[in-house]
Amino acid sequence: MIQKILECIPNFSEGQNEATLQKIATAIKSVAGVWLLHQDVSPAANRTVFTFAGAPDAVEEAAFRAIKVAAECIDMRTQLGVHPRIGATDVCPLVPLYGMTMEEANVYAQQLGQRVGAELGIPVFMYEFSQAKNYRKALPQIRKGQYEGLKEKMKDAEWQPDYGPQEMNEAAGATVIGARDILVAFNISLHTNDVAIANWIASEMRANSKSDNALPKLRAIGWYMADYEQAQVSFNLLDYKTTSPLQVWERCKALAAQKKVTLVGSEVIGLIPEICLLEAGTFAQQKNGSEHSVNEEIIIEAIHYMGLNRLKPFLPEEKILEWVLSKHCNLGKQTL
Repeated sequence: MIQKILECIPNFSEGQNEATLQKIATAIKSVAGVWLLHQDVSPAANRTVFTFAGAPDAVEEAAFRAIKVAAECIDMRTQLGVHPRIGATDVCPLVPLYGMTMEEANVYAQQLGQRVGAELGIPVFMYEFSQAKNYRKALPQIRKGQYEGLKEKMKDAEWQPDYGPQEMNEAAGATVIGARDILVAFNISLHTNDVAIANWIASEMRANSKSDNALPKLRAIGWYMADYEQAQVSFNLLDYKTTSPLQVWERCKALAAQKKVTLVGSEVIGLIPEICLLEAGTFAQQKNGSEHSVNEEIIIEAIHYMGLNRLKPFLPEEKILEWVLSKHCNLGKQTL
């Protein structure tokens, strides 16, 4: 029987204070049965994404401890950054990886949400699989208006939180929690600092666009990323099997060309399933006439083709979800 493995990918509204990030990491690692797999820090976005996994009960406890530390250390009244956010712990998704269903993951999400609301006094909005109301299922719906508009938003009966106090927590903001599928966070840097071009590409490509360039199960926004001094299009691939990073890269490249702009490179925030890189690497081989049958070599082709190492280092052993899980969780080679 495959052991149950639950993944958690909390996003914290802090990317500059190393002491705070260290405290959050320590809180996660303090729980037996949990493996801290990855930490992705963006100073300009003032945001950090942690990825950890393990036994479901342990993951729920580690998530609670991390949210508690974030609330103690991050003051949203003074927090600034380009990334949309509503709280110190902005969003905390739970993803069933092995040996468990989405329904089971939802049980842990609801338990976590209830506990965060009751014990920490933080308003909690459930989302994705954990939310029954369609108008507040998607993260952008909940986050619309951001932290600055949250106090007024919560006065509306339709935007009362699912758990916790019904009034705004001024210091910690609110937190979004829920069970969801694997999401690939994929940012593409443009050879320009013109954010208008990034915004136009995002508006053309996102799933709810009426453009012929829209891709299903894709969210996109444009912004200026001071870390690289470039405009970026930031994508969330809600279903990488429906819309893959390769498809996003190719469509973004074609649209950028219409504005006479080239792509500098890309970055994955957090971890990425191996199949995404195998698809891109195989495509790259066909284009350049190379021929590799070993996965590691195909993945090198993918990294080069999509410029995954041009913005910052991309080490497969630290960025590919299955590889990291195999290394830390003693799972052996298992496909997702």
